[in-house]
Amino acid sequence: MGIKRVGVVGCGLMGSGISQVCARSGYRVVVSEINDELLNKGLASISSFLTRNVKKGRVSQEEKEATLARIKGTTNTKDFTDCDLIIEAAVENLDVKKKIFAELDKICPRHSILATNTSCLSIIDMAKVTTRPEKVLGLHFFNPVPSMRLLEIVKTIATSDETLEIAKEFGKSIGKTTIVAPDTPGFIVNRLLMPFMLGACRMLEAGLATKEDIDTGVRLGLGHPMGPLALADLIGMDTNLFIANSIYEETKDPSCAPPVILKKMVADGRLGRKTGKGFYEYK
Repeated sequence: MGIKRVGVVGCGLMGSGISQVCARSGYRVVVSEINDELLNKGLASISSFLTRNVKKGRVSQEEKEATLARIKGTTNTKDFTDCDLIIEAAVENLDVKKKIFAELDKICPRHSILATNTSCLSIIDMAKVTTRPEKVLGLHFFNPVPSMRLLEIVKTIATSDETLEIAKEFGKSIGKTTIVAPDTPGFIVNRLLMPFMLGACRMLEAGLATKEDIDTGVRLGLGHPMGPLALADLIGMDTNLFIANSIYEETKDPSCAPPVILKKMVADGRLGRKTGKGFYEYK
């Protein structure tokens, strides 16, 4: 089965990025939001991102216009009826995602593949509310989607080999390098990242080093482009806490138990770059 038309549920930070990457790669894209205000905000962010890249010489004006022309915004999920692949990028709430998957299963053609962009939730739990669990899998993009080259494909125990191969080809077609992960808490990347990032939080919390020295040590000593505390700010403390809790609840791995400092920062609204203040302050 060839993928020609892609649907994206959610036009927030991740959904807008996924829509942009797919459209720029030549796919016709339908992206939905729950209301016109959020939809227009998401579509405006795509246009703004492309405009900045035109000014930097990374994208031509013609490419920008062609990309935007391939994207159709909607608030009606029935507009997904002719999509070959639908990628859910809604809020990280399993009940919400299950409701979306149940609805998509009723609307979409039998050949359509249903994917989720979740970073840690159980995908088989979403698949089992559909009548096509063999066509359900994870397509975990990384933020910012247009810049990050990795696509983590998550295969559940029910995902067919055919579906997996189609997903790999799709990832390649949009310029991503793909890795295949099992449907376990955190998959590959977050299962490795969380203990590392939370360890840096605990080191700071215990007064063993300053945030600057921790991040500088990781950047220059380990060759990472960004230190773990600066990365935590970029991802968002609320997101970090959610992922850590999700992994810990499933595995009881103490290295994934959220440290007190992370809980306190979320309670205080210090969520990182999105609020202007996390471990560091941002203008």
